[in-house]
Amino acid sequence: MCDSQADKASTSCPIQSADQSSAQTPEPGIIVGQHIRSPLARAFYFKLKEDEKNQNDKHVYWYRVIVSRLSEDLQSKFVQFDQDDGADKFLQNCQDKSDAILSQIFFSLARPILNWFMTQTSINGLLNQGSMYIFSTVVLFFADYLTGAPCAGDGMVTAQMSSYFDKTYATEMSGVMARRLTGMGYHVLDVDQWSESGLEFDVVSCLNLLDRCDKPMTLLAQIKKVLRPDTGRLLVAAVIPFNPYVEFNSRTHEPSELLHVTGSNFEEQVEQLARVFRQAGWVVEKFTRLPYLCEGDLRHSFYVLTDVVFVLKVS
Repeated sequence: MCDSQADKASTSCPIQSADQSSAQTPEPGIIVGQHIRSPLARAFYFKLKEDEKNQNDKHVYWYRVIVSRLSEDLQSKFVQFDQDDGADKFLQNCQDKSDAILSQIFFSLARPILNWFMTQTSINGLLNQGSMYIFSTVVLFFADYLTGAPCAGDGMVTAQMSSYFDKTYATEMSGVMARRLTGMGYHVLDVDQWSESGLEFDVVSCLNLLDRCDKPMTLLAQIKKVLRPDTGRLLVAAVIPFNPYVEFNSRTHEPSELLHVTGSNFEEQVEQLARVFRQAGWVVEKFTRLPYLCEGDLRHSFYVLTDVVFVLKVS
């Protein structure tokens, strides 16, 4: 299910990536929209205009990597993807849900109230909102490793992989989300005990979690313990720019184990993450750039962050 990135995604630009130019002359429709008095009508008007622009856009900038900025080693491991049928369907579903005005008004009123005593992740689970999408065809990354044994994962995105495995396990900090995952047929493991369960996995997915957990280096070490020797692989997704924020059990929201990931662009931060993985005893086999999409609201049909997705093996 959608994880603690949902609140982060809701503050991001819905149609532009970091390297896409935003300096444009206002269109006539923009000028007209600014004179609509009703805030709700004005927001819906701009959303319709935005939806028109996105209707036939394949968003190539979401997937673009300047390969020449990378080291020779990483250049050879980059895999190019583009917007596939799965992403098209998700974006259309986002638009349909966003167009349901009465439902969106209810969600906009309910969120501030629920925010007093629930985390954003739990609110999304309770309201069945904020679903995320990262990939569908990217499972081809695992063409050599899909052997039908158990897979560990975290979130609804795991559904894109679960059909390749006999059993799918998940972990979840939010009690609301954990109950939803159980209802979806996943085996939910305790967040503090999963690495001691005695289970052995062919693939572990760690999707947009390293910047949301308190001890990311400890997590990488725990995953090593449960992967099947030699053939086991780890799928890691991380939002770029990398910005740690611990949602659960933290007063400061700062992780106790800080990953030092710096850089002024996507490629530099990818290099830094690859360095972190090497130091933790992992080897990068493949990587790609994908959009991390989230269902929208009355103002935007969807929101998007930039993800780097790695396939790692134990060194």
